[in-house]
Amino acid sequence: MSTLTVRKLNVDLSKGFERYWLAGDVYRTAFMNALSMSFPLGEQMFIDSVRAVPLETLPDAALRAEVKDFVGQEASHRFVHQQYNNQLARQGYDYTLEPSVKVRVGRIARLPVLDRLAITCALEHYTAMLADFVLRHPGFFDGADPQMRTLWSWHAAEETEHKAVAFDVYQAAGGGYARRALWYLHVSVIFWLDTMRQTHYNLARDGQRFKLANWASAARTWFGRRGLVWNLLKPGLDYLSPRFHPWQHDNRALLGMWLERNDDSFRAIGSTPS
Repeated sequence: MSTLTVRKLNVDLSKGFERYWLAGDVYRTAFMNALSMSFPLGEQMFIDSVRAVPLETLPDAALRAEVKDFVGQEASHRFVHQQYNNQLARQGYDYTLEPSVKVRVGRIARLPVLDRLAITCALEHYTAMLADFVLRHPGFFDGADPQMRTLWSWHAAEETEHKAVAFDVYQAAGGGYARRALWYLHVSVIFWLDTMRQTHYNLARDGQRFKLANWASAARTWFGRRGLVWNLLKPGLDYLSPRFHPWQHDNRALLGMWLERNDDSFRAIGSTPS
């Protein structure tokens, strides 16, 4: 029996959203938009890497069920963020890194299965850490467009719910510590470099790179009292432990709280067929 639920988000992005939808904060909007731009390609890569392990080779029936729902959740995220990114394109924001990322994803697809899974585990850990931040500090979205706030919170909830699936598949397929740790170090550099570059491009599109207010917002976002650096540093380092497992950081209470308080924001659509 799977512990995951595939949900349809009750958000309609067809009418678009404000250019600086995150309470008028130019930097935070540019940063969140940069993350969204990377998601459709990334989430398809996650789906493909997990599906590269035949379900019948996984000894745990519960894990086999969770793989199916992991695919369903990630497919939903991919779809919604593509709608989001379409609106960004209409606003004149291009995913500048898309050609190089497509080349990189193509290269990853030719790697051995365990390497593909290790890369997916590393990126899933980053999405899980960012998801925990979103659920733990809802004030980050104070004043945001309500639909965008719902979208990001829903994504965070489901990333939390399935944060161990790729990791468990990796271990069940015979993946070891050294491969996992080495790919994590590599992925960490690429992930943050790409995100910062796309954020820079988004700011440059509006001539906002050198405005003092945006530098101040960036400093608060990363190094403020509830900044990302302080929230990501310890769990980021924890991944390098040979004994690490994603549910050692058990934040299911945050997940349950959000699902209970926002049950009108989505509807369950069940499992995804294999």
